[in-house]
Amino acid sequence: MGTNGKTVVLVVAAGSGSRVGGDLAKQYRHVGGRPLLAHAVDRLRHPSIDEIRVVIGPGQEDLYREAIGDRALPSPITGGETRQQSVRNGLEAIAAEGGATHVLIHDAARAFLPAAVIDRLLDALEASEAAVPVLPVTDTLAKASETLGETVARDEIVRVQTPQAFRFDTILGAHRSFTGEATDDAQVARAASIDVATVPGDPALEKLTFPEDFRRMDEALLVTRTGLGFDVHAFAEGEELWLGGLLIPHEKGLKGHSDADVVFHAVTDALLGILGAGDIGDHFPPSDPQWRGASSTLFLKHAAQLIEEKGGRVDHIDVTIICEAPKIGPHKDAMRGNFANILGLPISRISVKATTTERLGFTGRGEGIAAQAIATVRMPEDQ
Repeated sequence: MGTNGKTVVLVVAAGSGSRVGGDLAKQYRHVGGRPLLAHAVDRLRHPSIDEIRVVIGPGQEDLYREAIGDRALPSPITGGETRQQSVRNGLEAIAAEGGATHVLIHDAARAFLPAAVIDRLLDALEASEAAVPVLPVTDTLAKASETLGETVARDEIVRVQTPQAFRFDTILGAHRSFTGEATDDAQVARAASIDVATVPGDPALEKLTFPEDFRRMDEALLVTRTGLGFDVHAFAEGEELWLGGLLIPHEKGLKGHSDADVVFHAVTDALLGILGAGDIGDHFPPSDPQWRGASSTLFLKHAAQLIEEKGGRVDHIDVTIICEAPKIGPHKDAMRGNFANILGLPISRISVKATTTERLGFTGRGEGIAAQAIATVRMPEDQ
């Protein structure tokens, strides 16, 4: 039945993921800016893998399509009520399409698979019918009871991970003859008297099960980026003075196509710079009349939304306002509050400072106001 030389990965993604909480199955939850299932599929791109098949739960078709996006994969396979039934459905579907020589059966919840583990498993299949990745147990283990029970020898126990690798015909036959319930496919193989080899696993294959697992992995997948912003506007008679989202009483305002909020503009450009997305003028051209007199709050919200859509999180904003007048000190906390509200940050992560140029240059002569900003954002590494 096996197709000579063909290696297929069967990704089991049919569960409800109830232990992680909420209504969305964990394989479709976002971590590091992408659905967990997308991470799992991307890590399976390997020169020795010929095909990736995904088993999903009934009614999950729309979630699957959204998670996979434009990745070119065969149609998903519908799973059953238990994990073992879902794997059986997947194996039968592969068999109906011509079978395979080897199959790796993998849990979508162990999404971050190192390529070296795939290499070790396939090497093991040259001499064995089945192979699984394992890790040693480093914690003290004891039997569970109301009080601590007897300890269990750690050198007799390993932690079993996925993917688990099999000669296709061997594991298909084992599933067809299996009765009962199994937590993994090595258990099905052992029930059929198949010897299962072990290879070193990897801590990156920790299963994401609980909310704290997702939080931990989300943090691990984000890298820190910084962006710089600078803006200048000239004073003009008859204009309002908007700074940091505040209308500040002053004898002159700032001239610009929008409300000329030099503070919001500098921060907006800093955020756009993190994305390599140009500057305010690229997104809100001065030649477009719809932005005449527009509130710069719109610009800042737009940049923050672009960051969020890429899976990023604004961590800190530091802005310096450069002018001789008006006095900025009385307004700094209110500006910080505006930033905090728009960006969803604690006010402690917003810094607003002011300085003069000792009456040097255009700001020193009272001709306008300048602002410079630094934004710090955590982003998925591949964005």
